[in-house]
Amino acid sequence: MYRKEFYVFDQDKPVKAVIRNYKKEDFNKLIQIQSESFPPPFPAELWWNEKQLENHVTLFPEGALCIEINGEMAGSMTGLIVDFNPEHPNHTWEEITDGGYIRHHDPNGNTLYVVDICVRPSFRKFGLGKWLMLSMYDVVIHLNIDRLLGGGRMPGYHKKADNMTAEQYVEAVVNGTVKDPVLTFLLRCSRTPIGIIPNYLEDEESCHFAALMEWKNPFRNEK
Repeated sequence: MYRKEFYVFDQDKPVKAVIRNYKKEDFNKLIQIQSESFPPPFPAELWWNEKQLENHVTLFPEGALCIEINGEMAGSMTGLIVDFNPEHPNHTWEEITDGGYIRHHDPNGNTLYVVDICVRPSFRKFGLGKWLMLSMYDVVIHLNIDRLLGGGRMPGYHKKADNMTAEQYVEAVVNGTVKDPVLTFLLRCSRTPIGIIPNYLEDEESCHFAALMEWKNPFRNEK
């Protein structure tokens, strides 16, 4: 099981943080985090439900992480293992995560796939999303698999879609001429775009596209 204790900073003040595997007794708090992070008009039925969370801690507890600040639950990140073929990258979030239920988690797969990352709005000044991401890299290394992968939303793309393809938009974010709330964050976390997926989610801000973004395990040899 995973547990990491360290300090984050509120300006110049150190604040104790813990990243650990979440458990059944955390479910109510995890659902509360979802409700704060995705308030109405976001539909409540798309927040985590207890059956999904039960599957996370049962099927792949190593990929069920949460972060606490001074003992208070502040965010979570969830993944599953899949066998990813880079030559056939197209998929939807629904297909690859089983709608968040992760019932096709493959312990023998080569890729840790990000299902979700979520931080309560009142805790976002601490940079907790990056700490959760770095901790999931630890899981990749511990399991000795090839990569961490996930589809990154492109919420700024709808503002540029009349003048740019999705590929051009991602290239502009990488070049630093455009800043995107999600893609720029993922770049700061060492994720690298390796392709564009159409119809990844029902996501009007991203025009239904996602950037497939990878972090490679540096201890794995190239094949």
